[in-house]
Amino acid sequence: MRPILHGDVSCAARALYAVPEDRRMPLGTRLIREAEEADRFVNRFGKLHPFWGNGSLMAAARSHVLVDEPGFDDIDYCACFELVLQVLADHLSRTRGRAG
Repeated sequence: MRPILHGDVSCAARALYAVPEDRRMPLGTRLIREAEEADRFVNRFGKLHPFWGNGSLMAAARSHVLVDEPGFDDIDYCACFELVLQVLADHLSRTRGRAG
């Protein structure tokens, strides 16, 4: 997956917010997987993945429905943003553990 920036987390949170609460964790995990797969595709073939783009979390999230970005005064959006960070932290812990 490409480097993760604020916009990546924001897009992913907007995708999570668009689905019912019980589907958010699975979608968060799926977005990471899609970004990883797209990044491998780009590295192998030198072109964008046909569904998930350039290997960024933002591109993977944009392949899903996104709500308009609310502010951080929206508690549900805060929960989605937090969930994205949790899923990312879990992913990074696992992949760093494998790498070294």
